[in-house]
Amino acid sequence: MIYGIRDKPPIVEWILLSLQRLCAIFGATMLVPIVVNTTVGEPVLSVPVALITSGIGTIIYILCTKGKSPVYLGSSFAFIAPMIAGFALGGKASIFSALMVVGLVYVAISLIIRVTGNEWINKLLPPVIVGPMIMVIGLCLAPTAIEEIGLNLEVIPWQNIIVALVAFLTTAVVAIRGKGVLKVIPFLIGIIVSYIVAALLGMVDFSGFLAANIFEVPEFYMPIVNYDFNAAAMLTIVPIAIVTIVEHIGDHKVLGEIIGRDLIEDPGLNWTLLGDGLATFVAALFGGPANTTYGENTSVVGLTRVASVYVIVVTALMAILVAFSGHLTALLAAMPNPVIGGVAILLYGFIAVNGIKILINEKVDFNNNKNIVIASTMLVLGLGGATLSIIQGNLSVSISGMALAAIVGVILNLCIPESKEDN
Repeated sequence: MIYGIRDKPPIVEWILLSLQRLCAIFGATMLVPIVVNTTVGEPVLSVPVALITSGIGTIIYILCTKGKSPVYLGSSFAFIAPMIAGFALGGKASIFSALMVVGLVYVAISLIIRVTGNEWINKLLPPVIVGPMIMVIGLCLAPTAIEEIGLNLEVIPWQNIIVALVAFLTTAVVAIRGKGVLKVIPFLIGIIVSYIVAALLGMVDFSGFLAANIFEVPEFYMPIVNYDFNAAAMLTIVPIAIVTIVEHIGDHKVLGEIIGRDLIEDPGLNWTLLGDGLATFVAALFGGPANTTYGENTSVVGLTRVASVYVIVVTALMAILVAFSGHLTALLAAMPNPVIGGVAILLYGFIAVNGIKILINEKVDFNNNKNIVIASTMLVLGLGGATLSIIQGNLSVSISGMALAAIVGVILNLCIPESKEDN
């Protein structure tokens, strides 16, 4: 490594490395609020708040792990579809209540691991469950990309096609042929280039940008006043923690291999999960999306060979400062939907393909009928829009889509024997 976990680069290099890291995580962090807002048709999440809570969450994580793990936390894509579904079930307030519970689930599991160890997680969530679950997350979002471009309309504006095509091709080319740091920010590059094209085609209204202030305090969605615990929304969102915990473990294993240090053992999975859980709880407390360990950060560490937690902390502080820029917020608010739609075709596909990669890398045996039953059931339930409703008196609870698929997958894995001889 050029700079190890506890190394401090020279000040100028330190700042440049932090800016580079911020560019890598910026695109993904802002995409989650934008996608959710454009899908539901109203402002549910705020990009500035997402940036602030990602920065605060990262600092919380670094403190919990005592600076032993060079991880940046940012907005989780796994919760996009559940948040959209949760909004339909219980409105905006119920989403953040459920995400706070997700953070508490992380904390509870970290405490259990501290007492019992972590072997039980691998048995509860084997690759045959995690792979299909990630595939469902990506494919459930596919219709959103089509709607944002307008490909579901009888008459599609030609400007939409051009902008979406530029976004798609730019992102794809940078992802395939990009070198250095460009290779880890293809979505950000795709958004910037297609945004410029959209502006040239007259699709962007800059009046908000011209009227914006240099410094603006983001609109936080504060607790107590705004929050509402909705059982149906909670059962839609909270079970996705099963998937993101496995994602958390996988990211730490990959990062550990890059830096030559077992992060699962030191600082320990109990501490990394605690940091992630507290970060998600605090993010939801202020109206931000759930946090997760960022693959973009892992890619940058692998490319630059810089694993310094000091660079991570400065990146987090930069993210917080950038969020108070009124002009940036106005630019993001003016972004045409086809820009996101073109990028989202690849983004959602990448998520789904990552599920396939897990099945391949872990060599899941589909000659084993048990694995076929688990994976096929999860895919049909998750993609088919299945809903299980429980009504008892005045209480009505519904479990649907990805949450139902995850729960059924875990139950099937625990209950179906490997062979006729097994009990």
